[in-house]
Amino acid sequence: MPRIEDYDYFLPPELVAQYPLPVRDASRLLVLRRARGEIRHAGFRELAAWLDENDVLVVNDTRVFPARLTGHKDSGGKVELLLHHLPEAEAKGAVPQAARARATHRGHLKIGQVLNFGAELTAMVLALPEPGVAEVRFTAAGGDPVAAVLAAGEVPLPPYIHRPAAAADRETYQTVFAAPAGAVACPTAGLHFTGAVLQDLARRGVEIVCLTLHVGPGTFMPVRVEDYTRHRMAPEYFELSEAAAARLNAARAAGKRLVAVGSTSVRVLEHCASAQGFKAQQGWCDLYLYPGYEFKVVDRLLTNFHLPRSTLLLLVSALAGRELILRAYAEAVRERYRFYSYGDCMLIL
Repeated sequence: MPRIEDYDYFLPPELVAQYPLPVRDASRLLVLRRARGEIRHAGFRELAAWLDENDVLVVNDTRVFPARLTGHKDSGGKVELLLHHLPEAEAKGAVPQAARARATHRGHLKIGQVLNFGAELTAMVLALPEPGVAEVRFTAAGGDPVAAVLAAGEVPLPPYIHRPAAAADRETYQTVFAAPAGAVACPTAGLHFTGAVLQDLARRGVEIVCLTLHVGPGTFMPVRVEDYTRHRMAPEYFELSEAAAARLNAARAAGKRLVAVGSTSVRVLEHCASAQGFKAQQGWCDLYLYPGYEFKVVDRLLTNFHLPRSTLLLLVSALAGRELILRAYAEAVRERYRFYSYGDCMLIL
């Protein structure tokens, strides 16, 4: 039986990066050559040296929105909401749509209860569909609940970053590709890119294609079942544009390699792949990749280092093999790489 404990490893707590580096592209790059079983050490600024005109980088351009709201119930107790998605903008003359959120609070929440997040923003509890989850409807004093949420919220840093979110995180926890807002977590493999690195890649003839997957709170859900094949991924909204689909099809027809930047790009590419090629689409992706999966279109992967027993570690193991990935992680620990969202990264060739 597949066992999640086979995807565990030792990580000294001090190697979990709590802050970003002052300069994004100063991060380290571990290069893993699958065919040779070879591990090399480099800097991210050298990325272009490992790629060429036959590579197409596919990046996720989602933008993290300030999804964590802290306030009080009308009864006085403290409450915190971690929104699963942005509330939909209110159409003229229509009732604002409900937003779903993970709720942390003192005492009990009740349907119909009002939650206060400062003078400008309130929310009414519409439903409690499952333990720890609430559906709420926002009302803003200025009439625009989306703008009020963006103003009142804070960036929801991952639980392994043991500090409060700072004002600077609103920018440092975004990639240079970030465009449409909608994610509650950053596609962190993209955090290392700078204008200088992009220029180096362009000089090497490396093309960049953008797609969108709004990362949801399920990205932090641990695998709680011993047989990891029984785990289920929470669906996340994605978009693949006409232009992106056309460029991906052209790249495949030319025999170029698709280099996914981050696990989110991997999942969208594999979800949208078909014998007829890519076609523009949008919807919900719950594709779960673990060892045994045969990749259809992803040839290479740039990725950060991931938590033990996580779906992300299973995904990279599906691409490179469990033994080689765990050997690379052990090497990264010995070499004192920085781990997780604000940490260093790995290029799997």
